[in-house]
Amino acid sequence: MIAVLDYGIGNLRSAEKALLQAGADARLVTDPDEAASADALVLPGVGSFGACVTALRNSGLHHAVYDAAERSKPLLGICIGFQMLFSESEESPGIPGLGILDGAVLQIPTKEKLPQMQWNKLTILHPDTSLMFGGFSGAEPWFYFVHSYAAYPIGGVENPAVAAVCDYGGNVTAAVEKGSLWATQFHPEKSGALGLALLSQFVRFAGVGAK
Repeated sequence: MIAVLDYGIGNLRSAEKALLQAGADARLVTDPDEAASADALVLPGVGSFGACVTALRNSGLHHAVYDAAERSKPLLGICIGFQMLFSESEESPGIPGLGILDGAVLQIPTKEKLPQMQWNKLTILHPDTSLMFGGFSGAEPWFYFVHSYAAYPIGGVENPAVAAVCDYGGNVTAAVEKGSLWATQFHPEKSGALGLALLSQFVRFAGVGAK
């Protein structure tokens, strides 16, 4: 079972429905013990970094995220769920993130309009070894973004965990893939057929198809 962590912020049902469409046995989970017993986790998030990470901690579901990272359990972070994996965000000074990934979340340094609220093309950095993008066969796929802040891992795009970038007044980290941890700044559940294809990749990777 894939647990979609429901900590009370955002329309999390859209992520659940997309995973079901991708063939997963997925459900919204509010109970920390049920989340801990799941085979894989999805951590969505919309709104502000501070509100999301505070609500996640108050729900107790953050323990399941740490456990997944420590035990190499498949974990997919989406949008703010991706950002929360880092130590801090310029959007919410003084509110610590989960610190699972090294780096910080900063406002996108661009003269372009913020937020970036559009479809944008990805450049996949490691197409020959990426499991996340393994079925995309050299294409430059388009995904849907809504954000003003972005993750800046230590080492930037040279960090081997950075799986894809997009151009928005410069390179913006669009996806990270580090072993069993996958995370996207874009919304695969709002990205049509290619978003569904990426979620299907995660379902296959996690080995949690619907029974």
